[in-house]
Amino acid sequence: MSFDLESLVEARRGLNFKLHQEFLNPQLAKVLKTLGMDRYYERGEGCYLIDREGERYLDFLSGFGVYALGRSHPVVKKALHDALDMDLPNLVQLDCALLPGLLAEALVGRLHEGIGRVFFSNSGAEAVEAAIKFSKYATGRPRVLYADHAFHGLTNGVLSLNGGKEFREGFGPLLPGCDSVGFGDLAALERELARGDVAAFVVELIQGKGVYLAPEEYWTAAEQLCRKHGTLFVADEVQTGLGRTGKMWAYEHYGLRPDIVTVSKALSGGYVPIGATACSAEVFDRVYSKMERAVVHSTTFGRNQLAMVAGLATLQTIDDEDIVERARLSGEAFEKALTPLVDKYELFHEVRGKGLMIGLVFGEPSSLRLKSRWKMLEGARKGLFSQLIVGPLFNRHRILTQVAADNVNIVKLLPPLICGQEEIDYFVDALDDVLNDAHRNSSLVFEFGKTLAKSALHR
Repeated sequence: MSFDLESLVEARRGLNFKLHQEFLNPQLAKVLKTLGMDRYYERGEGCYLIDREGERYLDFLSGFGVYALGRSHPVVKKALHDALDMDLPNLVQLDCALLPGLLAEALVGRLHEGIGRVFFSNSGAEAVEAAIKFSKYATGRPRVLYADHAFHGLTNGVLSLNGGKEFREGFGPLLPGCDSVGFGDLAALERELARGDVAAFVVELIQGKGVYLAPEEYWTAAEQLCRKHGTLFVADEVQTGLGRTGKMWAYEHYGLRPDIVTVSKALSGGYVPIGATACSAEVFDRVYSKMERAVVHSTTFGRNQLAMVAGLATLQTIDDEDIVERARLSGEAFEKALTPLVDKYELFHEVRGKGLMIGLVFGEPSSLRLKSRWKMLEGARKGLFSQLIVGPLFNRHRILTQVAADNVNIVKLLPPLICGQEEIDYFVDALDDVLNDAHRNSSLVFEFGKTLAKSALHR
């Protein structure tokens, strides 16, 4: 009996949530059902997901930033088909295959001239794990600094650099010598660096959890302090890299030259997991200093041929389709279209971010009528209002977004970098509708309550 994927999917169609509840993560299935987000997606095309009823959903989550080129990009898909047809010798291990070299060369050529080496892994978390190890060995120092509110991944090492207590709780003790400083707090950074034992300062140029930005003048001073005290400056570009912020790398906005840059998400083309830790030749060659240390840090699947092909095709497509410039222009169009809504609605306080990494910030209104409703929601659960925006955007308007972090009233947008004015206009009209309802009456609250009740009855 041969394996027939199409027949298997057809025979088990509609069992998605049942299988997840029994064999995977039942709590995730419960959350999605409670929020009314339990859909059966059949395929993805560009900026859209399509469910089994044929309904199209505008995907402004992009797999947490994976789908920079949109879903099912034909160039990446063809490249992977070609790779399979070529029967490439994969994972020989005792080998120097061509494609990892080509992808490393392509990445180095797109980074600043101080970067000369690349280590490939399978995810953003692994890329940051490698950065921690490389930094400690290259400097001979034990400590690592990170910024509060940071998110660098959830494996044990990088969890030690995670600013979210909800992720860390119950998993300790974590790595010793990992300490946080205020994001954008130069004085706090200088105090810690002056101790002379910090191997690396690991930081997101724009924090993914909350879309927080530090003052522009902070970055040059922070990098200079790292140089002064012999600490490596590590830019986590797992989410911001490859055009997301309207430049190829977020560090370019501030004229920085990080010692190490971590990359993942968009590099996959949406098909094959990949992570990369790019660093100076000086740092890399200290770690891999002699033949006996040739595999001192390695991973089985890190240089697999399909991931290398996906990465090469993605980088070429970013160049060919002028994706970085498109992201910049679409980001400006978003800001222009959303700003009038900030003026129109007192609950809507700010639009922030760069390029197509956007945070919509909501906060307490000034009028007494709305203020009392706001305090009622915040009393029930801090950050609940942002969920009341995400829910109707999805259920009324078929737009997939996310709350930017736990207990904050910030909705985060990560559209595919190929999105255009049509998608921008549709989103802004939908948000206008939802905010208008929130300001006018309490139906937004009742709608969410009805969703919760229906879900409970269904269960």
